[in-house]
This record gives sequence, structure tokens and C-alpha cells, in this order.
Amino acid sequence: MSTDAPSHAAGGSPSEPQVPEPSHAEQARTLMARASEGTLGTLSTRLPGSPFVSLAPYAEDDEGGVLLLVSDLAVHTRNLKADPRASLLVREPDPGDRDALGLGRVTLVGAAEPVDAADARARYLERHPNARYWVDYPDFSFRRLVVEEAYFVGGFGVMGWVEGDAYRQARPDPLVDAAEGIVRHVNEDHSDALRLLARESGIDEVEEARMTRVDRLGFHLRVRTPKRVRGLRLPFPAESRTPEAVREAMVTMVKQARR
Repeated sequence: MSTDAPSHAAGGSPSEPQVPEPSHAEQARTLMARASEGTLGTLSTRLPGSPFVSLAPYAEDDEGGVLLLVSDLAVHTRNLKADPRASLLVREPDPGDRDALGLGRVTLVGAAEPVDAADARARYLERHPNARYWVDYPDFSFRRLVVEEAYFVGGFGVMGWVEGDAYRQARPDPLVDAAEGIVRHVNEDHSDALRLLARESGIDEVEEARMTRVDRLGFHLRVRTPKRVRGLRLPFPAESRTPEAVREAMVTMVKQARR
């Protein structure tokens, strides 16, 4: 079960109705599907009891297991052989115009155990094709991080723990592969419409409104006024699982706002 509690930062005052949004488990799986590398935390053998972090490209299997290709020469591999407990921090790709603490991120906690290369090789090379140049070296092997719990942060004040079963059963949002292009297109070509939607939601003196995330249930805006910058979540009129459906939903919302 996910501890998805409403947050003061998620959508205004507690008295305001909550806008539909994918669960923390779904958002965590979506973030993992969008990214391809993270920061791996292991327990140091050189300095017992101390954490050691390193860069870790990864892939995933269908159950949400995280596949790591590790070298015997790497410090984190020596650490994992002594103690397989590990965590992996993955953050949302940075568009370059947002505060780092406003980006989504997830920390996965579990144990990174050895896994048969035949089960991991194709999936890993699909995500990291350049690894074909070293994947078969004798000092390289695969490990699979089985997620016991995940801690998801959706931005300022939006956070919660996700149990391992909920994480494994969740699936990435259907817009995961199209979301980046949708966000870029809307911000570049429809900024006036975003400002209109922000004003229609009750925000006065909107100077700028930019889409930061989109999923099948709605989207997030970052709205700037003369006094502050705030986040805003707006729902689609109906679930939108394709870019075409998102376009139709946005057109409907803008038409309604103009009335």
C-alpha cells in the first residue's frame, strides 16, 4: 500500500478538492522508465558502516526489478559482494529551467543480488546499447535490485513511502514516452493558453505559466505572479492515454475557459 497522503504543496489549501493524480507508485515507475541512470548507495567495506555512492546506469524488468551491470573493479561491486543491501536515487530529467528541489525523484531500497546474465542482458542492452562493447568482459556481471520500499518525492512538499508490492504491481503512465515532447510543444506553442487556464483556476496576475509534467489524468503547471511562483495541478476532462487524446483534452479545456 502506498502512503499517498494529500500535501499542502500539492494543490492549495486542505479545503480545496483534490485533483486526480496517479499514485506515488505509478509516478515512481514512470520516473524510472523515463530515466536511465541513478546514484547507487552501498555500504562501504573500506570504511565499515559508512555509505558509498556511485553512478549507476540501469534497466528494468517487467516486475520493477532494477538491473545493474557491475564490474569487479568497481568499489560498489566489492561492497555489494560483502553486503547486498543498497539504494538507488533516480531523479526526473532536468529541463534546465527549474529548481532542483522542484524535480521529481525516487529512492529505491532493497538488496542487489546476482542474476543470470541471460535474463538481464537483452533488457539492459535495449536501454544502454553502447554497453555491448563491454558487457561480455569476464569481470562484468549483472545484479538485480529487488525493491523492498520506495520513497517518492514529486516536488516541494509532495512525498510518500511506497511498499514493495505496490511498486512492483504499478506500471508506468501510458504517456511516459510522449510526455517530454508534449510538454515541450505546449510550452513553446501554447503559452497563452496555459496562462488562460491558470487564470481560470483562480490565480490572479499570471505573468507566466509553464507545463512541467503531464500524465493520463492531467498536468502540472508552474505559475509565476508578481508575488510568487506556485505549482498548479489541472485535471483533464477525461482520461487521456495518447498524445492525440491530450490534444483534444487541452482544446476542450481552453474552449471552456474562453467561454
